[in-house]
Amino acid sequence: MENKKTEEIMREVRKVIFGKDECIRQVMTAILAGGHILIEDIPGVGKTSMALAFARAMNLTQNRVQFTPDVLPSDIVGFSMFIKEKEAFVYQPGAVMCNLFLADEINRTSAKTQSALLEVMEEGTVTVDGVTRNVPDPFIVIATENPIGSAGTQRLPESQLDRFMVCIEMGYPDIQDEVQILMEQSGFGAMKDVKAVISADDLARMQREVSEIFVHETVCRYIVDLVNATRSHELVSLGLSTRGALAVTRMAKASAYMQDRTFVLPQDVAEVFPAAAVHRLKCSARAKLSQGDQRQIIGEILKSVRQPRPER
Repeated sequence: MENKKTEEIMREVRKVIFGKDECIRQVMTAILAGGHILIEDIPGVGKTSMALAFARAMNLTQNRVQFTPDVLPSDIVGFSMFIKEKEAFVYQPGAVMCNLFLADEINRTSAKTQSALLEVMEEGTVTVDGVTRNVPDPFIVIATENPIGSAGTQRLPESQLDRFMVCIEMGYPDIQDEVQILMEQSGFGAMKDVKAVISADDLARMQREVSEIFVHETVCRYIVDLVNATRSHELVSLGLSTRGALAVTRMAKASAYMQDRTFVLPQDVAEVFPAAAVHRLKCSARAKLSQGDQRQIIGEILKSVRQPRPER
């Protein structure tokens, strides 16, 4: 049985994004888990539209920054400006002072600007001139990036990638879905039809409810077994960290919540593991020679690690 509110939110997003139900579900799960989302794909497949549709469906304040080489850290976190009338420096809020921050093409900007997001994504605060301020609650970053090798891109460092709870790919729509997109004026004409289902306060309450979902020790051990399998796999040079294991756990809780359960099943873990792990794995040179990739390795790990039956 699906959670009614989350299903209504996803239904509104589907007014704009056609044929990508799995991607929509993964983003919804990560938002409920209180995590940040990285969407990696070629330009023009609806990454930005999906983020904006979620913001409208949840009535969130949102800001968007097109990340280019000339974007400065102060554009993101804000800066202090001397106001003559007040005879004092006054904080000017940056783009992250919102509920949903859309970082468009994050891998086209400088490493210095990318790193300006780190504290915000991890701590939910910004520090300017020695003063720390909280960002609004809830706070979500949805970042899009173009495939590595595209013009003007540079690879995100592992420390930055690890701050994202999930990484998803959208891919091209199939023929019928693309026909529907064209009939709906490429999806953008439908954006005004997206209605607010919940408020920011409702989302914060739902996130708190997700955090209270029960996880049995057996399920925790299953998560640890999967994580350890990434660290010992012969084609992986860098496996999941403990932060990655926590991300899998939080995503599994959100998955259970979306199915109106108060406890996590091993199936929830298996369902969310690929999206939570794919960007945290670093393939070895041997994997590249054998044309292996992260998703293939994750599939092998899910098959090799036995799924337990939790005690009642």
